Amino acid sequence: MKCYSFVKNMMILFNFLIFLCGVALLAVGIWVSVDGSSFLKIFGPLSSSAMQFVNVGYFLIAAGALLFALGFLSCYGAHTENKCALMTFFLLLLIIFIAEVAAAVVALVYTAMGEHFLTLLVVPTIKKDYGSQSDFTQVWNTTMKGLNCCGFNNYTDFEGSPYFLENQVFPPYCCFDHVNDTVTEPCTKEKAENKAVQGCFSQLLYEIRTNAVTVGAVAAGIGGLELASMIASMYLYCNLK
Repeated sequence: MKCYSFVKNMMILFNFLIFLCGVALLAVGIWVSVDGSSFLKIFGPLSSSAMQFVNVGYFLIAAGALLFALGFLSCYGAHTENKCALMTFFLLLLIIFIAEVAAAVVALVYTAMGEHFLTLLVVPTIKKDYGSQSDFTQVWNTTMKGLNCCGFNNYTDFEGSPYFLENQVFPPYCCFDHVNDTVTEPCTKEKAENKAVQGCFSQLLYEIRTNAVTVGAVAAGIGGLELASMIASMYLYCNLK
C-alpha cells in the first residue's frame, strides 16, 4: 500500500511538471507566432536554425498542447484513480515513444535521404521568399551570420530569389573569409565560388555531431522519463480495483 501511494504521489508530481511545461510551451509558441522577430533577437542563431525547417511557433503550440493533455490525463487519472485516463495516457506515451525511436533510427540510417527531402522543401522556399518576406529573410541572415554558412547547400540556393534579382549579388555571408573573419561585398558569383562557403545544413549537422554526447544524453534522459511514466501508469492501472 505504501509503495502504491508513493508511486501515485510521484506520478502526480512529475506529470504536474509536464503540465506546467505544456503551458510554458504554449505561451512561447503563441509568442513566436505573434512576434517572431523579438524571439530571434533574444535566442539568436540557434533558434533561427530550427526556424529554417519548421514553423517554430506552430511546432511549440502543438508540443505544448500535447504535453498539456498528457499532464492533465496522468494527474487526473492518478488522483481520481481513473483506469480509462491512465490507459489513455499510457497508450499516447507509448505511441510517442515508438515514434521517437523510429525517427531516431531514420535520422541515423537515412541522413542523406533526409537531406535530399529537406532540399526539395527548403531551397524552393529560399528562391521564392528570400528578399521579399522580411521575417524569412531575417531568419536566414541570423543563421548565416551565427553559423558562418551560406544558404541550405551553398550560394546557388539564392539564384533567382527576389534578393538576387533586385541586387544581382548574393548575400554577403556567402563571401565570408574564414582567414580574416570578414565578409567581402559585393558578393558576386565569382567571389562566392572562390570562397566556397558551406551550406547551413552541413554546418548544422557538424554542430550536432560535435555535441553528440550532449544530444544523446538528453535523448536518453527523455526516453528514460517516458519509460518510467509508462511503468508507473501501468502499475497504478493494474493495482486499481
